[in-house]
Amino acid sequence: MNDFNVSITTTTRRRKLTSGAISAKLQYYCEYRDPLTRKRRRRAFNRKKDAEAFRNALLLKVAENSYVDERKAPDVSKSLDHWLATKEGSVKPSTLKGYKVVANGAIRGPLLIGTKQERADYTEKGVAPKNARFLKMLGHIKLPDLNTATIRQWHRTVTEQCGAYTANRAKSHLKSILALAEEDFGIRAPSMPTGLPRNRHKQKKAILTPEHIAKLIAAAREDAEHGIYYAFPFLAGTRPSEQMGLLWSEVDFDRNVIRIRRIQERDGSLTEVTKTDAGTRDIPMSAVLREMLLAWRIRCPRKGKELHRVFPGPGRLQEWPKPRIGGGGPLLYQNFRKRYWAPIFKALKLPYVTPHSARHSFISTLQAQGIEVGLVAQIAGHANPTVTLGHYTQAVRDGSAAIEALDRAYGS
Repeated sequence: MNDFNVSITTTTRRRKLTSGAISAKLQYYCEYRDPLTRKRRRRAFNRKKDAEAFRNALLLKVAENSYVDERKAPDVSKSLDHWLATKEGSVKPSTLKGYKVVANGAIRGPLLIGTKQERADYTEKGVAPKNARFLKMLGHIKLPDLNTATIRQWHRTVTEQCGAYTANRAKSHLKSILALAEEDFGIRAPSMPTGLPRNRHKQKKAILTPEHIAKLIAAAREDAEHGIYYAFPFLAGTRPSEQMGLLWSEVDFDRNVIRIRRIQERDGSLTEVTKTDAGTRDIPMSAVLREMLLAWRIRCPRKGKELHRVFPGPGRLQEWPKPRIGGGGPLLYQNFRKRYWAPIFKALKLPYVTPHSARHSFISTLQAQGIEVGLVAQIAGHANPTVTLGHYTQAVRDGSAAIEALDRAYGS
């Protein structure tokens, strides 16, 4: 708008003090016509430099076509609710709960000054300790008024109160919240400030070499009762919750794929959603994995008389090849580690790694075999390949090529 301008005017405000003296104070006003409604607007300031800063910012917004009516602009709290609503049903309940704890406490506020448990109780249940003190966060700030200086100060406060990990996690959420608000509400989001403290360098997860994994899988192929449990994540790259939640109805021997559609929660219940949208995927079966699953299907404990879970809790052993009886229920993660996972590392004298590290081995081996990063991300179910695998590239081969490479690497 070439005809848009903001004028700064002044007036002297006078008032009578209790002593009878007259106090005079200069008041500054920015006067302009709203670029959208063309109605006259007037903003008051106590200092000239504040009025000039408002005028310059307003002129810049109009010049960049990013002006919005501040009276109708959403605040951070409304934008946060809008972001959380988009996560409903697209992430598992425990993940959404984690989003809410961080977003409501560290972003919306107020933030309780206290221990981690006290803050969690207050955020989740509204229970605050006696004589609790709180800090204002960003919830009340309208998006047009949010700037890098405010975000920088907010991040410093959260770091001091909650630690660097929570502060950077909250910053990541805030970035997503503002990006969505910019897209849906048409309000330009401020850039994240540069130079914010980062998390301390995390030690890389220990992963087994292909030679170690080849030894483990060779042992698994001879272990009819336990082998599939500890070999599966090395051959399919699943998360532990995905492995424990896998049903036989999702193992498609005709198409030679494993469909990941759900996860098992910590209490053994099944959730009909994966960790992220990208977690819902089909994983091609290698020849070795197919052979092991076919053999295991004969022995796998039933739910009643029907096959249900691929990795159920153990039932009562019968003479081969009859299946176990009395099992078929959920296998909790801690029992999986104690009964099926840890013993094989001790027996084979291999360096111990966690079940999730098997997933890292799967991904690292595929990359080492020259499989395109985009295809690895697709098979692994990464929501954002740039975060975990580097720059995303277009896959030019199907998943079978990747799984065959995995078999070659493990010498199967």
